[in-house]
Amino acid sequence: MTELSLRRQICEIGRRMYEKNFVASNDGNISARLDADRVLTTPTGVSKGFMTPESLVVVDLEGRPLSAGAKPSSEILLHLFIYRERPEAQAVVHAHPLHATGFAVAGISFEECVAPEIIVTLGSIPLAPYGTPSTQKLPETLRPFVHHNDAFLLANHGAVTVGKDLWDAYYKMERLEHYAHILFISRQLGGEKILPKAEVQELLDLRGKYGQAGLNPGCSTCKDECIGASCLNYANKYDPHSEDVIEAIVARIAARVR
Repeated sequence: MTELSLRRQICEIGRRMYEKNFVASNDGNISARLDADRVLTTPTGVSKGFMTPESLVVVDLEGRPLSAGAKPSSEILLHLFIYRERPEAQAVVHAHPLHATGFAVAGISFEECVAPEIIVTLGSIPLAPYGTPSTQKLPETLRPFVHHNDAFLLANHGAVTVGKDLWDAYYKMERLEHYAHILFISRQLGGEKILPKAEVQELLDLRGKYGQAGLNPGCSTCKDECIGASCLNYANKYDPHSEDVIEAIVARIAARVR
């Protein structure tokens, strides 16, 4: 893949994000790994719907611009954190899609096993604790989850997806927002119905066909029926000794029982 092709893809994805109301004004950012030491990213202060290939910025893994002109996105630290932690990751998309962000603002994760297409393709979608945008605090909120998931909700902020290429990362954002919309509607109709563990296991067995076998399986780690983030076994999916994870789990459980 040439750099020019990646620049054109980022602009096309930015246009789609803007038209779908995944972002407003200058919100959101997109990046792609050029090689082991360089990342191509969207510029700061530019609407994602009106970018040009020439307006994009190349940075090193410390966020220093390597090309003249515009400055990189103010959220570049989030992208670079993911690239450092996930050497196989080739693209990152950050946006504020309405339904997914609404759940993030309400403090609600998507970790119950509900929709077959989500279980098979995205797996568990955690809610990372709040971190101040454009600072190192934000990427650090992903540390407990970054090696287990490809899609994340950011508390009071938005969503992030990681992909094997730009289109993979973008389509994961589309899928995440579509799922959030479905959950939103289902809760107006009495609430979503969580799939039994046996059905979840059958879906997990299909993951290899979709190349997603390594993703966090969600609530299927529970010993009893699949009840999601309120399960006391939930911590087994992550490092049970991590204080950040424990605090995040307690906060999510408290939000569900309020």
